[in-house]
Amino acid sequence: MLNRSTIVGFLLVVLIVPGLYGQYSESDWKDRDEWMKVNDIFEMAGVEEGNVVADIGCHQGYLSIRLAKYIGETGKVYSVDVREDRLNKLNDIATERGIRNIHTILGDYDDPKLQQQSLDVAFIIDAYHEMKDYKQILLNIKKALKPDGRILVLEKLKSEMIGKSRQEQTLAHTISPEFVENELTETGFSVTDLKKDLGYWEEDPDKKIWVLLAVLP
Repeated sequence: MLNRSTIVGFLLVVLIVPGLYGQYSESDWKDRDEWMKVNDIFEMAGVEEGNVVADIGCHQGYLSIRLAKYIGETGKVYSVDVREDRLNKLNDIATERGIRNIHTILGDYDDPKLQQQSLDVAFIIDAYHEMKDYKQILLNIKKALKPDGRILVLEKLKSEMIGKSRQEQTLAHTISPEFVENELTETGFSVTDLKKDLGYWEEDPDKKIWVLLAVLP
């Protein structure tokens, strides 16, 4: 039988670990720069100086910080997450680096709370597989995009989950591009580009990075 101290210790681990290992802390960003081809992603999405973009599921802001520099001071980055502690950390990082064109938004699980027809590009990076209300989220993003707006989804596909059901994949924190392509099409987007091999997530050969771009028809 487990004693009281063991049970308390276990509960503390359960409560604390998700906060520590949410995705990537700023200390991990330098390593991520080595394997994530950020500039290739921005070029694929057609990001330009002065654009208004959204980083949906931004965590502590790895992509947001790089987007902010890429679009310049005349552009805007809306950084959306459902956890206020992550947004607070991102605000601290942006302040420390003198970045003033990032605007954080505390979103709902089915609504990123973005203004209608305000965005040139919406990014969902390694977060789509976590979105249970993905269809409603896509509909809300569709409303937030300008008439020529784009959405870019980047994910990793774990080799052992190829051919598995959508539910099996998402439970394993992965998803295949075929599911996302169908869901974007069903929501009214038109897929214009799909790259199934953009390197390996964390340089792990069993986690291939894919990226998909879609536009409003």
